[in-house]
Amino acid sequence: MLELKRLDIEDARLLIEGARNRANEIGVPMCIAITDESGNLIAFERMDGGKTTSVTIAQDKAYTAAAARKATHEYNAACTPGSLVFGIHTSMGGRLCVVGGGYPVESNGQVVGGIGLSSGTPMQDMECAQAGIEYWQQQTQQ
Repeated sequence: MLELKRLDIEDARLLIEGARNRANEIGVPMCIAITDESGNLIAFERMDGGKTTSVTIAQDKAYTAAAARKATHEYNAACTPGSLVFGIHTSMGGRLCVVGGGYPVESNGQVVGGIGLSSGTPMQDMECAQAGIEYWQQQTQQ
């Protein structure tokens, strides 16, 4: 029998809060998605001004990071013509996202969910997603 750990709604709210705080600091309204360890959506926030196209992209980033247990920018680095992984972004009905901004969320070395952000540049999305994870870690270690 497997025992799974997964994020709950309170964890998701903390992840969103941390990501939103950073997005506000850099002045970029974001779409923020949080999934469980299987990539199923737990919570989502579209900040005022977040791009409508980013609603789906943020969710796909979180899905990819959780389900594949790999940051989306890691897929991006490997997904180049001629590499064996090239074309992975077309699998899962195009749902696998290789644009930076999606991270698996881990607890004690186990993936418990995913976070995905979209609306800024990939570097801004990555920065805010990482800030969400760091904020969640700080709050849950108290």
